[in-house]
Amino acid sequence: MQPNNQQFNQKRQARTLVLQRRVTGSLILLSFLGLGAVLLAPKAHAYEVVKANSNLFEEKYVEQNDHQLKSLDASPDTTLEIGENQEADTTRMLENGYDMMGTSEFVSTKVPAELARVYGKKIKADTVLVFDKPTSLTTNMVNMDGTETGDKMIKEVNEENAKNERTIHYASYWAKLPMPLLGVHVIKLVKASPNPSEEGVVQPGLKVIAVIKDSPAAKAKIATGDTLLKIGDVALEKADDLFGAVKRYQGRTVDVLFRHGDEDVKATVALNSRK
Repeated sequence: MQPNNQQFNQKRQARTLVLQRRVTGSLILLSFLGLGAVLLAPKAHAYEVVKANSNLFEEKYVEQNDHQLKSLDASPDTTLEIGENQEADTTRMLENGYDMMGTSEFVSTKVPAELARVYGKKIKADTVLVFDKPTSLTTNMVNMDGTETGDKMIKEVNEENAKNERTIHYASYWAKLPMPLLGVHVIKLVKASPNPSEEGVVQPGLKVIAVIKDSPAAKAKIATGDTLLKIGDVALEKADDLFGAVKRYQGRTVDVLFRHGDEDVKATVALNSRK
């Protein structure tokens, strides 16, 4: 059985990434793998020189989790998409039932997007999203030996580098998952303290950042932006609470309490089951 199918049969360790950005109300965003993918923190860009026969998408690949996530298909027909809006495209993939396997990011001269698909097929991804963004940043080499010959050579190299357009290349790799037990991606919100030396105040519940289409959550009218508070008798304060609750109540109809705007709503949800 592939690791995808075990995600609700085994207790998965909650993983946290601090996103280096502020959200409304001075909230620090802590992202858990809430039955799906996580959002990525911005990373520093490295300047690369493309070597013959190299694939920087492969060399710069960073796995998103330690579960060796891959397609349910033993030999997937990996598709390549040129993304337009990274945040919107990520949300779309989550809502369509995909999970992020990993990413590649680097700065170089032009690199064919097809190389990302080639590597995606190698790691058994169903879909690869590629985003290319031109940048004016360039690299400059410095002569360390102090010779005139070295100065001349370095000057020529730097002048040539200045002529070549640099591009920020980013690719995300996705695997389609079986229909989940509930079908939400969640985060935990922590309100930042005015004093940087003090810990933030943990907010109640788990914030929904995406709802998978046609899932039990979607059918129960749970929406992005809602806050899950309780499933059955289980109060939801951390990711493990959600994992445990859906496993406990899988295959059953259970009450779910969530906050929609300023109103607490109770809905009846028929959870899926998995062997």
